[in-house]
Amino acid sequence: MSQPPDPKVLEVLEEIFQEEMGGVIRYLHYSFMIMGHNRIPIQKWFRDQAQESMQHAILVGEKITSYGGHPTLKAADVPETNSHEIDKILDECIAFEGHGLQLYQKLVSLAGNDIALEELARQLVREETEHLDEVKKMLRRAK
Repeated sequence: MSQPPDPKVLEVLEEIFQEEMGGVIRYLHYSFMIMGHNRIPIQKWFRDQAQESMQHAILVGEKITSYGGHPTLKAADVPETNSHEIDKILDECIAFEGHGLQLYQKLVSLAGNDIALEELARQLVREETEHLDEVKKMLRRAK
């Protein structure tokens, strides 16, 4: 069994796990609430994001148990804003993805000599950065 390089690693992994589980709920909800003539591609994009959050939660949950931890049954709170306009939803996505990026960056800094953990965290930093870039592009108006 691997030992975490720092006691804070399990704490951060647990927070990430909860955030990713909250992402599943968040993105599924968004996919249900999209209306209008662009519904189908946007709905698919949100469902793909929900799947990716689930995959991240699986990776992180496995890492938690490899360190002897116990993944929680709790998901991060996902506030219902009742604002289902696409631009407002995408603004919420930016906040969510930005927080996830910060958590993964923190994990990179805590990885120490655990190269596998560092590689996992760096991979997820890259994915979260790409998500943020994509959402920012979606909010940009064509010129």
